[in-house]
Amino acid sequence: MTTDALVLDAAAQDLLFREARTANTFTDEPVTEEQVQAIYDLVKYGPTAFNQQPLRVVLVRSAEARERLVQHMADGNKAKTSTAPLVAILAADNEFHEELPTQLPHFPQAKDMFFSERSVREQSATLNGALQAAYFIIGVRAAGLAAGPMTGYDAAGLNKEFFGDGEHSVLAVVNIGKPAEDAWFPRSPRLAYDEVVTTV
Repeated sequence: MTTDALVLDAAAQDLLFREARTANTFTDEPVTEEQVQAIYDLVKYGPTAFNQQPLRVVLVRSAEARERLVQHMADGNKAKTSTAPLVAILAADNEFHEELPTQLPHFPQAKDMFFSERSVREQSATLNGALQAAYFIIGVRAAGLAAGPMTGYDAAGLNKEFFGDGEHSVLAVVNIGKPAEDAWFPRSPRLAYDEVVTTV
């Protein structure tokens, strides 16, 4: 497979995609606030519908908050969530439409025209929040860190524990840090181009 068709150099391609894996163990090197700020300042430019920005990120740093988080994780995720240098809870704000007049200034009426119904907002927040979560994971990799995204948790419990307002929906919990030597499972297969892409 040639990488010549891509503008991004091969080392960056490897860092972001080919060599990047879901990390299961980490070193004890801390993840700084400056690193997280740099990650967000990069990935906030990823495209979404109507420029909506439903993603909300809770950084779990204190021991007390970590304990509250771990109790809602699936058994297979508790140990790695307990020991990761940093854990981020990624959620969708289902009231994102309130920000649309400032984030979509050329079309402020989109707030009421398209998102007046809660069910429509929830569907859109989930889709676009998931896009932003994917950008966030790529941003973690761009910072030279590894991400361990997980969806094995009690979603209702996490929503109540960390948001409690009924306006947010947890999308993923992401362990973040420098990967330990034994961080990776073997690479799982991927579908080939011809299995995915059709030309009409």
